[in-house]
Amino acid sequence: MNRIAELLAHGQSCWMDDLTRQMIVDGELQRRIADGVRGITTNPAILEKATSEGDAYKSDIAKDMQRGLSPAEIYDELITTDVRKACDLMRPVYDASNGEDGFVSLEVSPYLAQDTEGSIDEARRYWREVDRPNLFIKIPGTAEGVPAIEQMLFEGVNINITLLFSIESYEAVAEAYVRALERRVADGLPIDRVASVASFFLSRIDVLVDEKLGDRADLKGKAAVANAKLAYQSFKRLLASDRWKKLAQKGARPQRMLWASTSTKNPDYDDLMYVEPLIGPMTINTMPRKTIEAFLDHGEVADTVEDDVENARNVMAEVEQAGISFARVTKQLEDEGIQKFIEPYDKLIARLGGGSA
Repeated sequence: MNRIAELLAHGQSCWMDDLTRQMIVDGELQRRIADGVRGITTNPAILEKATSEGDAYKSDIAKDMQRGLSPAEIYDELITTDVRKACDLMRPVYDASNGEDGFVSLEVSPYLAQDTEGSIDEARRYWREVDRPNLFIKIPGTAEGVPAIEQMLFEGVNINITLLFSIESYEAVAEAYVRALERRVADGLPIDRVASVASFFLSRIDVLVDEKLGDRADLKGKAAVANAKLAYQSFKRLLASDRWKKLAQKGARPQRMLWASTSTKNPDYDDLMYVEPLIGPMTINTMPRKTIEAFLDHGEVADTVEDDVENARNVMAEVEQAGISFARVTKQLEDEGIQKFIEPYDKLIARLGGGSA
């Protein structure tokens, strides 16, 4: 058994974070699935990079231009086509896992991160256009995103909540999931097939906190994993609550914790520092290809997500004592995260509008 497949025995699924059409066409995605990858995601940055590097999209872009589609409409055609095909490739995983894995995630426009009604409208549209039960719609866990997340889950749309950096933001979207399920129960609707994951971001936290720590080398590279371990404790408390137990008795699925942004940004750090310490039940790690290869080569598999929780609390306390407001850090990261998708989205839209693929 390879290490990726071995993760499943510890309750963790490995997903990939860079869906492209080339992967679908050349069989790489199918091979990854055979290796144990159980989900995949895309976003504007991934699509922009993919369309700029190869020929996989050129003929479709040309046809869509001839049809008179706007750049935004061409973007939608490209990304929903990829996601639909990937959903079909992942469908056997979805079926075999009884709807626990096998998902493909599609992001709403980054311009809607602070637009509740716009996010709802686009999520409904993408859900209708892709028309696959193993689709996740990605909505950021911003203050404006939370009510959109709740409404979509209430309507039975699977939601991958992105750009979570703080425990408070995680708890807000976990609450939205519970409320949505409770509303469905109150209306006599089934809840056993509604799925959601909470995507908790890692490496970006250390990049920013490390910058602010100055000469406090003893704390560098520690905040992200510590924060994630404490978020997992919050997740466990929710599952232990009477409120959740009532939903679980009716077939509700836990909103699993998903570790995102798991490639190591600092070359001095271990290449698996956002993988090996966070393995445990009801978790997902979304890895880029380079991290998957590293884990297959030399990763160690063990239940670790609940190790050193007290030390994690101490790390976060020391970060605050060092004069760093973690609340300000996470707000900055949320704002920057939105911008990181707006820029490649704008670049791709401009390219599609200029007649160059």
